[in-house]
Amino acid sequence: MKRFLAVTLSLGLALGVSAAPDSADAKAKVKTYKNCTELNKDYKGGVAKSSSVKNKGGKTKYKPHVSKDLYEANKKSDRDKDFIACEK
Repeated sequence: MKRFLAVTLSLGLALGVSAAPDSADAKAKVKTYKNCTELNKDYKGGVAKSSSVKNKGGKTKYKPHVSKDLYEANKKSDRDKDFIACEK
């Protein structure tokens, strides 16, 4: 009985660990947009690196979506370097 429990527990742990998503796979799924027009179709206010960043460019219409991974994938579109890409 103990051996059956040990095998079942080991198998459950092995399957549970292998079913967890890799962080490298999760980062690979972040979409990179070719320009701000494409990014603003999905995120009207642009993409901010964190919720504490402030917009340097002036008044905007929309609040930016906050996502560090998405910002990092599209930081080439942050022309004023305020950590908000494609703000509108």
